[in-house]
Amino acid sequence: MPKSTPKTRETVVAVDASGGDYAPHEIVKGAIKAAQEYDVQVALVGKKDILNVLAGRHLGQLGMTIVDAPEVITFDESPSEAVPAKPNSSIVVGTNLVKEGKAGAFISAGSTGAVFYAAFVTLGKTEGIDRPAIATIINIDTTPVFLIDSGANADCRAQHLVQFAQLGTTYATEVFGMEAPSVGLLNMGAEAHKGNKLAKESYEVLRQAKINFVGNVEGHDIARGTARIVVTDGFTGNIVLKALEGLGEAFVRLRHDGQSFAGSYQVRGRALLSEVGIGSLANRIDYRQYGGASLLGLNGNIIIAHGRSRATAIKNAIGLGKRCAEQDLWRKIKEAHYEQTSPG
Repeated sequence: MPKSTPKTRETVVAVDASGGDYAPHEIVKGAIKAAQEYDVQVALVGKKDILNVLAGRHLGQLGMTIVDAPEVITFDESPSEAVPAKPNSSIVVGTNLVKEGKAGAFISAGSTGAVFYAAFVTLGKTEGIDRPAIATIINIDTTPVFLIDSGANADCRAQHLVQFAQLGTTYATEVFGMEAPSVGLLNMGAEAHKGNKLAKESYEVLRQAKINFVGNVEGHDIARGTARIVVTDGFTGNIVLKALEGLGEAFVRLRHDGQSFAGSYQVRGRALLSEVGIGSLANRIDYRQYGGASLLGLNGNIIIAHGRSRATAIKNAIGLGKRCAEQDLWRKIKEAHYEQTSPG
């Protein structure tokens, strides 16, 4: 079970109300649900006039606040150009709230590249960390699996994967209360000699690191929970993540629309899902169930939510941000001892 603290009302989570396909309406809905269910103070970051109308009476009743950010960074803008050009954007303002200590975490369903860039230049890398990484929760069963890196670093060296494993270990331990979580290296086979150059080199370095390394894991092992932390480069990790998301969305659509699933057999989708238990699987790989991915290795807690997040996903992302803030995750990472590597 995730750790908790009794000082919940002191926890402030800033939320990008302008980021995502369904902003601001679904973002505000999710924020209201989070404030009601998690007893957390939510700071909505976005266009003040619109948010005042959408949040309405909940501002006073739930202790929600609004931080004006009239500018928006869109998905098609270059992060390196848009972040400095739009200092009053919701992404930049929200990140600054974390830097200034006014929020314990910042959640955004906006441009992942812009969130990463803003967090990197505003908060800076944690000392001793070469490459910040995205840790995505894959809620396959009652105990989650963490995929890291799932998109921040397309090109990596073996020592980077060791740090990803260590970041994931701290994350799983401090936020989710896991003891010595198992770490697996994503590969095309379980044998030590399998894989490309990066996989082979990473295996040897991971084997010697001070983590609970269980060896190589294959794609199907993610669903089995063979390892609780699955490390890979961001290029591979993002492809795996998108494949799982697509599969989850297909199952969810099938479960809800009841369309024919077996062609000439005319088996109704819902009946088949119930019979073989795919409905339960759909829930467990649906990104809405975990809400967001943590950006680890920076001097602040940043949660990246899915661009298509609706209220439920935003609510869960805020819950994750609250736990990270309460456990002071980024400071725990800063205090940990990681394998030192050369800059890259």
